[in-house]
Amino acid sequence: MRDFELVKLSEDEFDKFSACHPQGNFQQTSAMGTLRKEEGKTVDYLGVKEHGELKAAGLLQIIHAGGSTFALIHDGPMCDFDDKELLAFFVGKLKEYAKQGGAAQLDITPEAVYQLHTQKGELEGSADDEMVANLLALGFDHVGGFSTGYTSVPRWRWVKDLTGIKDEAALTASYAKYRRRNVRIARESGVHTRRLERDELSLFHQLCELSCEKQGFENRPLSFFEEMYDAFGDNIEYRVAEIHFDEYLKTWQDKLDKLNADKARIQKDLERSRTDKRTNQLNLQLASVDKNMPPAVKRVQEAHDLLDQYGAVVPLDGSMFLYHPREVVCTTSGADERFDKFYAPALMHHEMMVKCIERGIPRYNLYGINGLFTPENNPGFGVLEFKQRFNGFVEEMPGEFVLPVKPLVYAAKQLAHKLLHR
Repeated sequence: MRDFELVKLSEDEFDKFSACHPQGNFQQTSAMGTLRKEEGKTVDYLGVKEHGELKAAGLLQIIHAGGSTFALIHDGPMCDFDDKELLAFFVGKLKEYAKQGGAAQLDITPEAVYQLHTQKGELEGSADDEMVANLLALGFDHVGGFSTGYTSVPRWRWVKDLTGIKDEAALTASYAKYRRRNVRIARESGVHTRRLERDELSLFHQLCELSCEKQGFENRPLSFFEEMYDAFGDNIEYRVAEIHFDEYLKTWQDKLDKLNADKARIQKDLERSRTDKRTNQLNLQLASVDKNMPPAVKRVQEAHDLLDQYGAVVPLDGSMFLYHPREVVCTTSGADERFDKFYAPALMHHEMMVKCIERGIPRYNLYGINGLFTPENNPGFGVLEFKQRFNGFVEEMPGEFVLPVKPLVYAAKQLAHKLLHR
């Protein structure tokens, strides 16, 4: 018989465990606990020790909402879900805590991977059916099952493994050709990224609003992003990608000036040419210059127009990044799609991956996709395709599990939802 002990952990103990555990993530940190407390939720950092060694832990929230009370662990608990005895002990204790807090149910979304896929959706390895069977045996309902589509805690996630990538050159080489070109175009167009200060978060919020309006989602209030900034401190980064139209103009004006100089030089060389071979070579060079001249003239005029219309600096893309020793996650983004051709999001994520490499963080998590991998009847295919060009893989998570803590109350709640069609 194994000897387990339930313990309450300090914030420091919990964060150290999360930092080292293979399921550690930003939701399972004291920063998120601080935020949840400020939202009025009851928070406990609970763990299981075996012979003095911490084996599992989770941030348990008790939430009072709409006349009901429930317990919740986002992206957790951090536990070996294939270890039946450990899991049974921890779930039993979590259920007791939830009941003492007045909760009718315990909701969890395990951070353990159920099934790996290539980024094109092909299966890799075998599914962890034992994890699911163990949870069902303990009385959990598998809410939603193995669904596709977007969920509040993403069940399908796109990830890039940065292990073994030593520098920016190697990172760039790992991309699809199209993505390498996008990053180059963004830089040549005068796109730059920078970290936002707290008093600039309204800029990020405005960019999110643009995307939410297009996609039919409701944007979070600015106060939410401010509270995240305050809770996570150095472990959160709001970044904006801005285009400098004065630089864009200079780049194309310099190219046009060079084309004009090349044309003048070639024409002088033609006047001095003494051989047919040399004349033919110069005529080919002149034809190439003449071919490239109209696009350059067009871009220079476009740059003047953009500068006159929008000013020197325009924000194009904003993203929120959360740092964890195991990974960096991009959970929220917004973009001004009028300027898509400048590829600001491509540069944004490229530069964040460079930061990961410099900090020794092994994973870049671009978070949610809908789990559909072909374009037919798939409104999320563009999101997937954007991520695929960085070349990564897909993690399918097991999804949401709900354990009735007060069966009669839980059943009444489910009936009410059914009657109200919610």
